[in-house]
Amino acid sequence: MTATPVTATALTHQAPPPSPAELAAAHGLTVSGARPSLPRYVAGLWGRRHFVTAHATARMHATYSTARLGQLWHLVTPLLNAAVYYFIFGIVMKARHGVPDYLPFLITGVFVWDFIGSSVNAGTRAVHGSLGLVRALHFPRASLPVSTVVQLFQQLLVTMGALVVLLLAFGQTPGPAWLLAAPTLVLTAVFCTGCALVMARVGAKNPDVSQLMPFVLRTWMYSSGVMWSIDRVLGQDRLPHWVETALKLNPAAVYIDLMRFALIDGFEAGSLPHHVWPIAVGWALLAGVGGFVYFWKAEEEYGRG
Repeated sequence: MTATPVTATALTHQAPPPSPAELAAAHGLTVSGARPSLPRYVAGLWGRRHFVTAHATARMHATYSTARLGQLWHLVTPLLNAAVYYFIFGIVMKARHGVPDYLPFLITGVFVWDFIGSSVNAGTRAVHGSLGLVRALHFPRASLPVSTVVQLFQQLLVTMGALVVLLLAFGQTPGPAWLLAAPTLVLTAVFCTGCALVMARVGAKNPDVSQLMPFVLRTWMYSSGVMWSIDRVLGQDRLPHWVETALKLNPAAVYIDLMRFALIDGFEAGSLPHHVWPIAVGWALLAGVGGFVYFWKAEEEYGRG
């Protein structure tokens, strides 16, 4: 038998082997961890809402599991902060002068700020601190910062119950305005969720950001009127126009003052900025929707590198 010679023409017309992309397309394979469309991503996150809630509840119970007071620290911590701020700002710096019901004013501000600041700070570590989970399982990564805010919101509801008791003890009278606390809490939670999503993406790529956040948050707190009245300062001092505008539109100050207006008798509508509710809704939509889209755009990058 004689072998058939292979001609150059036959080699020239031989089809090249399919590429990996072509093989994947032919067998219906997709890239692992590929970013889905925004509607599918929202649907996937909603489908895991029970995981988000369970994860948040477990973390809340584990926070002070080794402490003797246990979950009471969720209430004791903001009260201790309020006591320190009252001594330093209320007594030493006399920030209580000219502010009706200063103790309820201060406690309400501390409780709301504690939720805002903790949400932003925890968001920076939401993804980077759970790299093992991110690399082991496939799920919408937004579940992590959202569950962090859910955990802190659960803590806030506990402290709000204590806040109501304290306000009644300080002589505040329940009225129809107290119902405004509910939409204020919802708007604050949406705003904090958006901020946590933004910081989760930033912190996933730059873990050192978490080391800077305490300084950023401390500056933000001091400019949010937690311990002093923005309206009183603006009425006395001649500040540059842009500073006055920034103080009035500061989202943390807006939500804190809305809660004070709802719960404190001596905090009147004149202390609020004009069009305060549209401003509060605008900040919530800007942070909530914008933060969610910003986080979703980097879905493929989390856990890599």
